[in-house]
Amino acid sequence: MALAELLQDDAIIPALRVNNKKQVLQEIAARAAKLTGLPEREIFDVVLQRERLGSTGVGNGIAIPHGKLSHLKNIAGVFARLETPVDFEALDDQPVDLVFLLLAPEGAGADHLKALSRIARVFRDADLVAKLRSTESSSALYACLTQEPAGMPA
Repeated sequence: MALAELLQDDAIIPALRVNNKKQVLQEIAARAAKLTGLPEREIFDVVLQRERLGSTGVGNGIAIPHGKLSHLKNIAGVFARLETPVDFEALDDQPVDLVFLLLAPEGAGADHLKALSRIARVFRDADLVAKLRSTESSSALYACLTQEPAGMPA
């Protein structure tokens, strides 16, 4: 599953100004609501519930908050690059500056896990992560995220 299948070009927030984890989740839920047509509060609540189980800060300044919504039709993503890193209670205790929200329909099952795995694989690419951190424009961030690196299975 390619990230191009999860992300629309208007699902990129190139310089999100927030002060804490809750604000990050609120802002990306707001963008996801615009993209999916679902209520912002419903998205925020699902993502916050998941965070309460354990932080989705996976380390190296990256977080992958995610959740399932009953009224969602397709798997969808939102990517945000934070202007200033925030504490996300990440596994490595490092502040987070790159956030990829993944939302899936209630019955997505294996597709949800495949999408999460794909996102995690993409963010293990140190060169790509460095590019994301140094790129300012929304369109350039989208291009970085959706290009398929040579030799990486979709």
